[in-house]
This record gives sequence, structure tokens and C-alpha cells, in this order.
Amino acid sequence: MAATGEALTPQGYIQHHLTNLSVGEGFWTWHIDSLLFSVGLGVLFLWIFRSVGKKATTGVPGKLQCFVEMIVEFVDNSVKETFHGRNALIAPLALTIFVWVFMMNFMDMVPVDWLPHTAAMLGVPYLKVVPTTDLNITFSLALGVFLLIIYYSIKVKGVSGFVKELTLQPFNHWAMIPVNLLLESVTLIAKPISLALRLFGNLYAGELIFILIALMYGANWLIASLGVTLQLGWLIFHILVITLQAFIFMMLTIVYLSMAHEDH
Repeated sequence: MAATGEALTPQGYIQHHLTNLSVGEGFWTWHIDSLLFSVGLGVLFLWIFRSVGKKATTGVPGKLQCFVEMIVEFVDNSVKETFHGRNALIAPLALTIFVWVFMMNFMDMVPVDWLPHTAAMLGVPYLKVVPTTDLNITFSLALGVFLLIIYYSIKVKGVSGFVKELTLQPFNHWAMIPVNLLLESVTLIAKPISLALRLFGNLYAGELIFILIALMYGANWLIASLGVTLQLGWLIFHILVITLQAFIFMMLTIVYLSMAHEDH
């Protein structure tokens, strides 16, 4: 149903669910729903982990404390196995990325009509609840990682070392500098692009499948029953997808920052 109460065609239904609540025009368009959910989930993550940290005990921990400690230990082990430099920022950064991206991905588990329908009754025409299905959000995360790569590359290797890395690899000869610069620049720029597109593509496709399955509920009872079965099956499988995508984003970030700390 649209905000006006008019019935939507299947094409209109899909388009409605894939449209952001936006303000502004062109380059200065702001996706309010993506910003609201991403920032809100980030604040929720900080509040939960801070609360657990303040209430942590040395005795028998509660279930939430056990869960948080398991996540922290998992991320810490991943960093120790992958990151070969020394930097106190990497482990907290990896933890933030993993949990925050997972929480944004997990919004895909909410039935596709619940929150948009509630918003429509309140007069809000559009509402996309999964921030990682918005390319602006995934590119923002990837851009943050990219800036850290540049920062630590210059900090560890110096400006001259970073320039040499771009111009004298893989072919260590002055005549090959233009070729090296082209190859290394493409490799460097491809890192944030691949991070952003991988996360966006997987979550966007998953959300689209949920929407297509939801369309079955308007058909006869047999097709609707099939839709329920498909939705349950896809929900179970998609839990693995959203966890894996958060893990991949975290691991690639650690690997890229580890490479930035390697001084040749």
C-alpha cells in the first residue's frame, strides 16, 4: 500500500520498497532513512557495549556479557592473525566495523512491510530500513577505510616512501614510472570501490528477494503458503549472508591497513 492508501501494482510495490526517503536534489540529495537507521544503530551499538563494559564482573557473567566477550575475542583473534603491524586503533576499528555493519545488515531480517507500512500510516511515503542497501552508506564506510589507508601509508612510509611505492612497483625502473603509477593507482582506488560494491550488491539482492517473496502473499492460498516456506528458507540462509558480509568487510579492512603499515 502507498502512503495515499492506493493499491500498488507488483512493479510499483517493488519500486516503492526500493525508494529512499530523500530531501534535496542532485548531488546534495540526503537519504534521511539511511542516515537515521545507520546512526541509530551505531548509537545502539555504542550504548550496549559501553553498558556491558561498565557492568562487567569477574564472577559468572550474564548472557549479554558472554555474547559481547565472544564477539570481542573473535575480532581480537582475527586482528592478531591478520594485522602484522602495531597500532592500538585497529582492533577497536575492526570491532566497530564488524558489529555496526552486521547490525545494519540485520535490519534485512525485519519483514519488508512492517516498518514501511507503519511509516505510511504516519504520513511518511517511503522508508528503506536496511542502510547497507544504500550505495551512499556503503561508499561512506569504504571511503573512511580508504582515508585511513592513505593516512597510515604516509605516516609509516613517509610521503617519499608512499610515492616510491606508487611509482617504482612492480617494475623498479624509472622508465616504467607511468605504467607503475597507473597500475598502483588503479589497485589503490579499487580497494574502497570493491568494499562498497560487494556489501551493497549482496544486501540489495537479498532485500530484493524478500520483496519478491512478499508479493506472493497477495496471490491464492497455495502460492501464499509457498511464499511463507520460501521466506523462512531465505531468512535462514540470509543470516549467513549478512554475517559473512560483515566479516568480509572487517577482514578486508584489516588486510588493507596491514598492507599500509608494511614499509618496503
